[in-house]
Amino acid sequence: MDWSHKLCFAALFISAAAIQGICGDTMVTGTVFCDQCKDGQISLFDYPLYGIKVTMACPGSDGQLTTWREETTNWVGSYAMKFDGTPDLRGCYAQVSGGGQGSSGCGAVAGPANSLNLVFNMFGMEMYTVDPLISQPAQPMSFCSTSNSPVVPTPVNPVQHPPPPVARLPPIPFVEASACPYQKWMMPEYRCHWKVVTPDTKVAVAFGLIAGQRYGTDLTLWGGMQGRGEPYKTLLREGTTALLNSYNSIQFAYHPLGVIELMNWALLGSTEQVLHAALKFMRANSGNGHLSCRFQACKS
Repeated sequence: MDWSHKLCFAALFISAAAIQGICGDTMVTGTVFCDQCKDGQISLFDYPLYGIKVTMACPGSDGQLTTWREETTNWVGSYAMKFDGTPDLRGCYAQVSGGGQGSSGCGAVAGPANSLNLVFNMFGMEMYTVDPLISQPAQPMSFCSTSNSPVVPTPVNPVQHPPPPVARLPPIPFVEASACPYQKWMMPEYRCHWKVVTPDTKVAVAFGLIAGQRYGTDLTLWGGMQGRGEPYKTLLREGTTALLNSYNSIQFAYHPLGVIELMNWALLGSTEQVLHAALKFMRANSGNGHLSCRFQACKS
């Protein structure tokens, strides 16, 4: 994680602490992705995983790793582990430990464990982040490249053969460039495109604590998309639409985590910042003049 992301996480955490009061807690956060091509890294085909179990283990006095905490990822593939006080978490690791209802066949193999990174330690609080963890399917997806296959030595006098026909892969919706306004997302014939989150997902679950404090814990994403005529309601409507677009197309202007970061930044700022963020989301949802909505009607 680069310093810009660390500073962003630190700012959000400090702001949340200022809202709730300093309590001297330690937080460990991270995200789990589905490594569809089993190449051991995050690529354009990979997506956050919901319902995956993550375990944090730390070395004991005998040097053996002991499980400290287990959490499950939320709708955006993120997890958070909270500890009272400031325990020494040096040498601790986090690793995928089990699949869940959202694994969709991607919980067959757990990726390597990652160590905890201390972001900051101040005001009696600590925050650690973990580089993205991965979970893998039993076999790579059919659309993955085979460029990592072993190279076969070329014979000295190879026999010339005509080149084999090139197999053309069917289009993958997630890779296609697309941006759709909120009106499209609310149409019944496009309901099937709500994949990572659903209309009933709570705003607080999709966007986190700060959004939950502003909009309440009972408001759903579908309810949030009805908002009009007021800066915070407009921000939620366009922010929710941007989150849906980011999950639907990797070529959308924002990554899912980028949508959440901009939403929280706006909610912690002034009304002017709220309007500015809402306008940025609105422009992205309209395609910024070069992307169109690539929805296809759902099959009945």
